[in-house]
Amino acid sequence: MLKDILTERECSELRSLIDNAESIVLCGHMHPDGDAIGSVLGLAEVLKGLGKDPLVVVPDQFPDYLHWMPNTQQIVRYDKRKEYVDTVLKIADLVFCLDFNTLSRTDAMEEVLQSSPAKKVLIDHHLDPQVDAVLTISHPEMSSTSELVFRIVWQMGLFEQQGKHFAGPIYCGMMTDTGGFTYNSTEPDIFYIISLLLTKHIDKDKIYRNVYHNYSEHRIRLVGYVLCHKLVVDNMHHAAFYTLTREDLHQFHFIKGDAEGLVNMPLQIKGIKLSISLREDTERDNVIWVSLRSVDDFPCNKMAEMFFNGGGHLNASGGKLLCSIDEAVEVVKRAMLYFEDTLK
Repeated sequence: MLKDILTERECSELRSLIDNAESIVLCGHMHPDGDAIGSVLGLAEVLKGLGKDPLVVVPDQFPDYLHWMPNTQQIVRYDKRKEYVDTVLKIADLVFCLDFNTLSRTDAMEEVLQSSPAKKVLIDHHLDPQVDAVLTISHPEMSSTSELVFRIVWQMGLFEQQGKHFAGPIYCGMMTDTGGFTYNSTEPDIFYIISLLLTKHIDKDKIYRNVYHNYSEHRIRLVGYVLCHKLVVDNMHHAAFYTLTREDLHQFHFIKGDAEGLVNMPLQIKGIKLSISLREDTERDNVIWVSLRSVDDFPCNKMAEMFFNGGGHLNASGGKLLCSIDEAVEVVKRAMLYFEDTLK
């Protein structure tokens, strides 16, 4: 049996907030990943079953390999329909903030979310929640926000009436945030949850193929190019990094999601504890997106906070630098030098 993550008071308060709300908005973070999309779609399905008509909003584009999920066509992108979302948030009663710990993670949506009179509920598994919410459900020890949504639904006694449209996105969110259950997934409860989701007759093998075996030829060639020509391996520091310039991305017809998972590959090299990706923004000059992955106890999150204006989890974090790609490489070198004792 799963342990409760809400107190009786919190469970009652959450149900009351939902019951009394006429206009509900579910928000994900910028550059939405599988967990962000899975958690918002899963929770939206539950709310529909309770007679609500929630609006699901994300700041920008999400990867093509997530479009198979049910109801993705109902997701509203803020960068495409700003005025509409602004209007809805001004009259909303309740806003769910899913899979982010600070409003700045919603990028251009931050200001309108901050000023919205709606009550906010935060459901997240990142460290140090900083959203001014009437109810904060924060559990960094959990594998994913999708797992949190499942546990909430289970505790509220709402799981039995759910179907594939709930189970599929939740499974996908849990799967992608653990790299196919290869990290951050040693708790037995995770696999008990999976067994429960499978009772809804989802095809977990097909979900895996939809996410991990659904790339373009250009993506495969991009991976080969990076591993052969761009990867820098620093054996002294047990680390590796690579750069993706705008020219590289253009050469391989880059679309959202094509770089997904690439940062994990250098960790397959014997002895490597840290991998860092530096990718130029496709539209804005001097904006570098940083992804960090590690194994064992190396703290990606601390490195991201100290050097890359970011944060995240112990073994998976991200950040952003406002500089050239060459300057970003120098930041990486300084970061590895600073953490050299930990890397050894």
